[in-house]
Amino acid sequence: MTPDPRDDSGDGCPGATATRSRPVPPADLAAAAVVLALVGASVAGTLWWNPGRQLGPSSFKGAPENFGEWPILGTPFPHTGPGTVPAVLLALLAVLYGPTLSRRLPWRRALLLGYITAVGWITALALVDGWQSGFAKRLTPGTEYLAEVPGITDIPAMLAGFVDRIAHGQADSWTVHVAGHPPGATLVFVWLDRVGLGGGVAASVVCVLAGALVAVAVPATVSLLGHRDSARTALPLLVLFPGAVWLGVSADALFAGVTATGIALLALAAVRHAAWALPAGAILGFGIFLSYGLITLGAIAFALVLVTRAWRAFGLAVAGALVVVGVFALAGFWWLDGYHAVVDRYYDGIGADRPYSFWVWANLGCLALATGPAIGPALRRAACSARTAPRLVAVIAGAVVTVAAADLSGLSKAEVERIWLPFAVWLLAATALLPARSARWWLACQAATALAVNHLFLTNW
Repeated sequence: MTPDPRDDSGDGCPGATATRSRPVPPADLAAAAVVLALVGASVAGTLWWNPGRQLGPSSFKGAPENFGEWPILGTPFPHTGPGTVPAVLLALLAVLYGPTLSRRLPWRRALLLGYITAVGWITALALVDGWQSGFAKRLTPGTEYLAEVPGITDIPAMLAGFVDRIAHGQADSWTVHVAGHPPGATLVFVWLDRVGLGGGVAASVVCVLAGALVAVAVPATVSLLGHRDSARTALPLLVLFPGAVWLGVSADALFAGVTATGIALLALAAVRHAAWALPAGAILGFGIFLSYGLITLGAIAFALVLVTRAWRAFGLAVAGALVVVGVFALAGFWWLDGYHAVVDRYYDGIGADRPYSFWVWANLGCLALATGPAIGPALRRAACSARTAPRLVAVIAGAVVTVAAADLSGLSKAEVERIWLPFAVWLLAATALLPARSARWWLACQAATALAVNHLFLTNW
């Protein structure tokens, strides 16, 4: 029988024992305090260094000056909206009943309920900012993908000439988001428009529905790796994770949902039937055409294959990914050409205004805010669980490598509370290792963090 990695007496972590009078071990509280300290340090660092140096996201032209006073892209603006009451009620219901339902319902029903709750949670948080600014028009500004959709009438021509329009300052330069990503991201919205789902509302709905998939894909992967009971602990924590503030609404929600589904299918291929590896590879292959940085998710995929020894599935997944790469290449877009053009554009603009020496660690504060205080004790327990949960720990380690690669690259400086959502959800796989006794406490902390951020700040996404 495989030891339960959530067993307080068996995870090998010093100071891990919980009691009825103290459901959260002091060592876990200390780990959460480290997370909060990291967030606080990034805020203090921005306030200290910012004068005259444009460390914050205010290095965007025309952005309000006080955007630069905070590490996240947002401005202090205490407010409520039509999503406030639903968000608070949903959080209360999830905290009170989520862990119990997750343990008692049949697994597929638990996943379905988790997905529905995640859709409601993301939508309610978005609506705190109002229907128009929080949802309907969130993806319609001139910097977004939808601004380019009406002008794309010939997809092959768009792909063939995509790289030539990435450089900033040309008469036909792509808008900020289109230029900063491979063409797959733009194509999604073009295809939606072609099938009659054009406009901001439809785009936001699709992003929310896709983003909510992370609440299913990550626990499903944990379960497939042999830890069904632990996956039940993680499910509510993935539903209410604070990063949902930025899932609603941004294209990065789409990126996170698509790639998380790809990794879950790869896990299914690794432990059940290798044929699932082909669609998994195709989905992950398409993922690198949604955002250049998503290529680093290969560390998670490889870790999963390595610990399951599913080399046949690995070969099929690579084949599926190469088909997607080949299709884009035949259509005229070579990924490396686009990547190099984006790097040049980045360092000709905001990349030069944001010092690496600051953001290489302040990014981690933004990530800590998006993952919430539970990430501290979760990662602490993961570090102690290599013996009891080797497969799960390997995937979590892959997520750590993914974040490290993105951070050290220097191509992610600020805005990572949104950009790193596809990575953050795999770090949160570590919440499966939290003791069931303390899960409800951490769930309340996660929900409170999301509600506080959404109501105290007007975020830009």
